[in-house]
Amino acid sequence: MADTVTPAVADPAGPGSTRRERTGWYFYDWANSAFQTTVITVFLGPFLTTVTELAAGCELGADSCDGAVYPLGVKVAAGSFYPYLISLSVFLTVFVLPVIGAIADRSAHKKRLLAAAAFTGAGATIAFAFVTGERYLLGGALFLVANISFGAAVVVYNSFLPQLGGPDERDGISSRGWAIGYLGGGLLLALNLVAVTMLSEEGNAQRTLDLARWSIVSAGVWWAAFTLVPLRWLREHPTAAALQAGGNVLTDGFRQLGRTLRELKTYPLTLFFLLAFLVFNDGIQTVITLASQYGTEELRLDQSTLIVTILLVQFLAFGGALALGALAKRIGAWKTVLLSLVLWTGVIIAAFRLPAEAPVPFMILGGCIGLVLGGSQALSRSLFSQLIPAGKEGEYYGFYEISDKGTSWLGPLAFGLVFQLTSSYRVGLVSLLIFFVVGFALLAAVPMRRAIIAAGNTPPRVL
Repeated sequence: MADTVTPAVADPAGPGSTRRERTGWYFYDWANSAFQTTVITVFLGPFLTTVTELAAGCELGADSCDGAVYPLGVKVAAGSFYPYLISLSVFLTVFVLPVIGAIADRSAHKKRLLAAAAFTGAGATIAFAFVTGERYLLGGALFLVANISFGAAVVVYNSFLPQLGGPDERDGISSRGWAIGYLGGGLLLALNLVAVTMLSEEGNAQRTLDLARWSIVSAGVWWAAFTLVPLRWLREHPTAAALQAGGNVLTDGFRQLGRTLRELKTYPLTLFFLLAFLVFNDGIQTVITLASQYGTEELRLDQSTLIVTILLVQFLAFGGALALGALAKRIGAWKTVLLSLVLWTGVIIAAFRLPAEAPVPFMILGGCIGLVLGGSQALSRSLFSQLIPAGKEGEYYGFYEISDKGTSWLGPLAFGLVFQLTSSYRVGLVSLLIFFVVGFALLAAVPMRRAIIAAGNTPPRVL
């Protein structure tokens, strides 16, 4: 399988890094993208919504459900449980991820932190094998553990990026990582597509539900297995603080986080970029996370159509990430991300106008998403690496990850509230436009070159 991605990793050596090490770093994107694609984007939304509807007394396979469940005594519409659950998981990550980042900066063994977070998340994903019948609360609890662990692992993973290449190389390195992740996620999704197509039975809703559950489990196995590659090939790059640390890494991490929070005002432009990213990427992640629910509940598309569309997104996103990375070399990453946000706005408007029970327009829109998805995220990640003071990569990526890779919260919350008030997924989708419009305005207002210099770093030749 390594041969599949070898052509994508032929980049010049970054300072202090080797091709083998960077390939190992790329492979963690290959490993964890299975969770993002198979679980978050395709199967979990419809699966957990169906389990919740069963718990609400709805009939399996019914076209609509007006029932409600009562987790902790609070009335929640069955269709809103999953969006609310996403928001809860991200609310919790607000407290967890910055702490993980601070600990990573103080630890000389970041690979151990990566392993602990990745294997915890993969284990919780595999445990979805036990989410049967009406066990929506078990499914919700496992998702919380898996999604928080996913974010924690990505914080540690991202903190390696500044050590893998210089300012002019990071856009390319980050883009290759995202691109290879889309190949990995797409390959597992293709295997699940074959399984669903071959094993589904017409009119057997229970068989479809079971296939979705085992597809989720397969993502956990994939995630755990391929995490072994970066754990083997990555090298430790301890910061000066980690080498000098002599106390308890956990308590020192909390103290360091407190100091960083007090010092954030020293880097107002970095904070302003982070605010812009949190806004627009929350919209991107909400589209990714709730696309399958929108397709099944509002557009009444079958599971196979959704899987084919997401598979199309994955493989087009591979080319899109590399293409936008190449465009960034010509016009700069900042301008390229701004352009991508304009395209995202068009995507939302087009999605609102999609006809129901029409798979071809849905697939075409999915292809458009694929072309802008990877590049907008990869270039945002590399841009942010330029704004981080040296030695604090983990902490700053802890704040960054609050709205990255499946950890959006304002978008799903807005979507869930609008649905509960209107019972319309289309109106809920329109509410996401504000994230792209405001995010564009905020990002356009960031003076990138001055922000990079203020953080003590050297700007790339083209911004």
